Amino acid sequence: MAIAWVTGARGFIGRHLVLHLRDQGMTVCGIGHGHLPMDVWVQAGLAKWSDSDITAEALAQLATEHGVPDLVFHLAGGSAVGTSVQAPLEDFNRTVTTTMRLLDWLRMHAPRSKLLAASSAAVYGDTSDALAEEARRPAPVSPYGYHKFVMEQLCQEYSQVFGLETAVLRMFSVYGEGLRKQLLWDCSTKLMAAPATIELGGSGEELRDWIHVDDAVAMLSLVAQRASVKCPIFNGGSGTAVRVREIVAMLSNALRSTAKVRFSGVRRAGDPAVLVADTRRIAAAGASCRIQLDVGIKHYADWFGRARNGR
Repeated sequence: MAIAWVTGARGFIGRHLVLHLRDQGMTVCGIGHGHLPMDVWVQAGLAKWSDSDITAEALAQLATEHGVPDLVFHLAGGSAVGTSVQAPLEDFNRTVTTTMRLLDWLRMHAPRSKLLAASSAAVYGDTSDALAEEARRPAPVSPYGYHKFVMEQLCQEYSQVFGLETAVLRMFSVYGEGLRKQLLWDCSTKLMAAPATIELGGSGEELRDWIHVDDAVAMLSLVAQRASVKCPIFNGGSGTAVRVREIVAMLSNALRSTAKVRFSGVRRAGDPAVLVADTRRIAAAGASCRIQLDVGIKHYADWFGRARNGR
């Protein structure tokens, strides 16, 4: 039975990925922050949970108890543009330092393991009206994007210099049940307060590429199998451009809200106007998005209602 490690296993994407890998028959070990009783992490799909930073000691303990991994999914790191602008050093340590520690431990103790690093479309910066191709020169506009790009370069370094098999998936706007931050959560919270009007940042004309978390974790699993000393890079998106005001309208309808939505016109620092994936490479690898956006938003709205009521 293959052994998979997931860093950041209790994050939004990590929780879904753990269940996906377990359902594929893998033994899954997780590392991240937060105390979990054994019955909780077993129910979550984990054979072992390590409440720890990514350190040589913590990784060695996992290897001692369950063996070295066949696959490592590196999801730990900074998770928000706004936070990175407010605390860039913390974001650097969460993204870059943890990656360096993980890669160096693998180099010394598990050189045959395959590593998949979950990066971000933020490395592209603002692509204007063009789709973001993997070959496009990165031009990040936030500490978050810069640090994800450095993470990618570290993976390339350890592949080219030390022969580790790595791959990178640049995630676009991942959403789905369990997401308790960012636009959908914030907007849902405001709408369900039943005001006459809510205000959101930006113009509403910003273009984003939305991908349901179930499709995202399937892509993570697929790309991990393609890890090599060439460190291939793939986009993890749908390839469909959707205006922010359109996604907000879908959400408002799904929540049956009558509130009017207005946009302040003030864009948050580090947020590009356009960020949409060129998906030709990931499609050629065999990936596709199964969950249509309107269906996914309806599922999210249903989940939000249950979560809001404590169910």
